[in-house]
Amino acid sequence: MPIKLRIATFNLENLDDKLGEKPTLNERIALMCPQLLRLDADILCLQEVNGQESPGQPRRLQALENLLAGTPYAGFHRVSTITGDGTKVYDERNLVILSRFAFLEHHQYKHDFAPPPHYQKVTAKPEETAAKEVTWERPLLHARIKLDSTRVLDLINVHLKSKLPTPVEGQKLNNYTWETASGWAEGFFLSSMKRVGQALETRMLIDTLFDADEDALVVVCGDFNADLDDVPVEAIRGDVENTGNDKLDRRVMVPCERTIPEPSRFSLFHHGQGKMLDHLLISRSLLPYYKGSEIHNELLHDESVAFGTDVKFPESDHAPVVAEFEVLDS
Repeated sequence: MPIKLRIATFNLENLDDKLGEKPTLNERIALMCPQLLRLDADILCLQEVNGQESPGQPRRLQALENLLAGTPYAGFHRVSTITGDGTKVYDERNLVILSRFAFLEHHQYKHDFAPPPHYQKVTAKPEETAAKEVTWERPLLHARIKLDSTRVLDLINVHLKSKLPTPVEGQKLNNYTWETASGWAEGFFLSSMKRVGQALETRMLIDTLFDADEDALVVVCGDFNADLDDVPVEAIRGDVENTGNDKLDRRVMVPCERTIPEPSRFSLFHHGQGKMLDHLLISRSLLPYYKGSEIHNELLHDESVAFGTDVKFPESDHAPVVAEFEVLDS
């Protein structure tokens, strides 16, 4: 029998359960749980899942447990990012993969393929006298998923650095105000460096998978904080138009969203404009099985406009994206 496979990605926007926080977790669950059920996903990649503390217990994903309770996802296999000592999840912005299929193995990567670049800030106060490492905050989460007796899916969940400028010493008057335009520009440059660095590391991981098997079934999905033709997404795609090398054509990653009509092709609103920041990129080896994609953006709100707060809009400000496949018997 063919395997029907729905793969989805969803940025939950700081899913947490802090005492006194508005909106409450229950208010968020009431709106977001139906979104998850509608996805009907067999594999679900999540971003911005915060960890919660309990006395005498390692930090864990209790808010996510509450969101998934009573849904089919509660019984799925699960992996997430963890801290360097391997004892607990991160405080904020964990990556999570939920799968109906079993995991063969999983790994997280941060500077394993691309070491942190060195950069000397030019607007910092006091002035920097030497270059320092520029490290990105979040790792990649890679899982190998057993689809059937012979086929394995390599799934990479990413959350690239946002476009918010990185703080520069002595250049911020407060959390929202920069002292100089040059300081803001350097902060924006640093964030861009981190975002493209993560994209480079993702592309290098993809190439190691293709080095082992050029017919590998590979999916990269998540919140890229970049549109389809922005540098980070282009770096991960590896189009022949950019490399100029047709011998690399089997390694190109294909954006699923291209099968969605352009007026509906957005996963976030910012200042009234639709942005496609959440992507599903697939290897050519998956194209024969690809049936189509959906972006569930009908009720997407715009938190960048006046009065657009989390209290008014408890759901995520990102729309979930899902791609459907029908994998034929091997």
